[in-house]
Amino acid sequence: MFRSRRRSRRFVDKTPGVNRVTRTRKALTINKRKKFLFVAFVLGVYLFVLQSVPPDKRIVLLIVLLVLSYILSAWALFKDLNGIEWLTVLVLPSLFPISVGLFYFLLPQSSMVRFVIIIVFIIGMYALMLTENIFSVATIRTIQLLRAARAVGFLLTILTSAFLFDVIFSLRMNPLLNAVSVFVVVFPLFMQGLWCSTLEDGISRKVFGYTVMASVLVTQMALVLSFWLVDVAMGSIFMSMTVYVLLGMYQHKLEGRLFQKTIQEYIGFGLIVFFIVSVTVLLKWSA
Repeated sequence: MFRSRRRSRRFVDKTPGVNRVTRTRKALTINKRKKFLFVAFVLGVYLFVLQSVPPDKRIVLLIVLLVLSYILSAWALFKDLNGIEWLTVLVLPSLFPISVGLFYFLLPQSSMVRFVIIIVFIIGMYALMLTENIFSVATIRTIQLLRAARAVGFLLTILTSAFLFDVIFSLRMNPLLNAVSVFVVVFPLFMQGLWCSTLEDGISRKVFGYTVMASVLVTQMALVLSFWLVDVAMGSIFMSMTVYVLLGMYQHKLEGRLFQKTIQEYIGFGLIVFFIVSVTVLLKWSA
């Protein structure tokens, strides 16, 4: 009995040391939110510095930005990434900084404008990381914030496409190159956007088929607009609204919520935008 008391006493004496080690490990561990904030801040600083680099070196640095965005996002979301999520979950966190970086060069070279864009980017990137974290976790268990995450991801997908369309049309390339560039941009955006509606272990045939159809439709629209006398801003807005209509309808289809009223709302919105662009083009031709 005496020995048992000594053993229990020794066990109690060791407990504080174990607790101290546990507390030290917890203090050294960076939680996800801090990682997300770190990623957003580092990429924001990179974009701010990128504006001061000579134009002939920006292409290489933009490629570095793409790789850096993927690596940092993968590091922040590493614990919950599995299988196809290494592609689908990390598409938007990689393309969003690139879209802002390219669109950044088209803005007025004002310190105030640069500062505001960087602040907005950091907030948007942080929100995007939170959204992608919900997607990666939702593949394992049910999360109440999933619908809100899908809404945020949807809006950031449209915004990213709008920035990239604006850059593509600003380059004034021939129609074929415009179409190819648009397809390269929208295919991964559609794939990640449609996968978020299913959160499956892989890319199903239905998701892949919808991605191809939507990408081809947007590419054809870009080819048509390349022959029209349409402003860059108007063309990019029309293209991004086309992505809005197609992505929204296909997402509702995959979720089993594509009702007749929903179809009418999306098609009606698309027709309004098409009418505005057509009138603008006709007025320009008549002038």
